[in-house]
Amino acid sequence: MSDGNFNRSLLPHTQYGSGMRAGKSMARMKALEAFEQWLSQEEADATTHEEKKESFKKILEEKLRQI
Repeated sequence: MSDGNFNRSLLPHTQYGSGMRAGKSMARMKALEAFEQWLSQEEADATTHEEKKESFKKILEEKLRQI
């Protein structure tokens, strides 16, 4: 009879935290892809693309840390 404790081997393989990290990673990738696509349509100068992309990455990382 169970005393309220559980066997950890019965838990699903992935944990909630790792699922959250995977979701954030996927969201980050999609956001960067969308930003790159938008940026390529707006400007033709490749040097400013990298600067703006790095700036966007910093902002995105800051926002994702808040979640």
